[in-house]
Amino acid sequence: MKKVLIGLVVVIIVAGVGIWYTLGNLDSIIKAAVEKYGSEATRTQVSLSGVDLKLKEGSAALNGFRMGNPDGFKTDKAMSFGTVSVKVDTSSLTSDVIVIKEVVIAAPDIIYESGDGGSNFDVIQKNVDAYAKSLGAGGEKKEASSEEGGKKIIIENLYVRDGKVALNSPLLLGKTVTVPLPDIHMKDIGKEEKGASPGEVASKLMDEITGKIAGVGKQGLDSAVKMAKDAMEGAKKMMEGAGDGAKKMMDDSGAGNAVDDATKSIKGLFGK
Repeated sequence: MKKVLIGLVVVIIVAGVGIWYTLGNLDSIIKAAVEKYGSEATRTQVSLSGVDLKLKEGSAALNGFRMGNPDGFKTDKAMSFGTVSVKVDTSSLTSDVIVIKEVVIAAPDIIYESGDGGSNFDVIQKNVDAYAKSLGAGGEKKEASSEEGGKKIIIENLYVRDGKVALNSPLLLGKTVTVPLPDIHMKDIGKEEKGASPGEVASKLMDEITGKIAGVGKQGLDSAVKMAKDAMEGAKKMMEGAGDGAKKMMDDSGAGNAVDDATKSIKGLFGK
């Protein structure tokens, strides 16, 4: 009996230390998960400067999110967020499915860069789609993976607000055009599946956000290029009009004939 009691005490102590360690390191665990799954889904370098977690309040702030560009693009990033705020249902923290009541991504700073083979977000979108397929999203469920048996997630509301997209393209001749990003609202992510893995959630979020950015970027770039072409056409017509006016003035004054006569005389000196 003493051995059983001693063994039970040891188990309780180990379990307590494990819980204390996990709770004490949740900030770094969340940071590592965001960087891991974000980088895997987009095939870019995703980084996070830190996580400010308040368990009692059920809130967290993800600070300094940054996503690099795929290989072959010149701008230093695809997008960054100053802060992402998260509100969690604290009663779900001990269950198998963690319910996140709200995620707010405020004022994202996005660079849409076009190239010969498409834009940076076209490439990111393809990467995210491929990642989703590897998880079994939209197709047959992938056989047992390392993620099965882990915590699942449901996000009730996700908002992206007050974003802006800077357009970068050779067609703009070195100029950058900035357009607003329409607000995004996603609901009940992972709810239909009764909880989704972190990788599946990351895939769904990136699929929606990158798709929206790509659409806005293409529309904005088309609009900017059209404006540039219209401006060039207007300048061309003005120059043509100015040229016709100058020619008419010369003809009326006789200067045009004088120039022609002088040109003929010079040619005559060289036997031409």
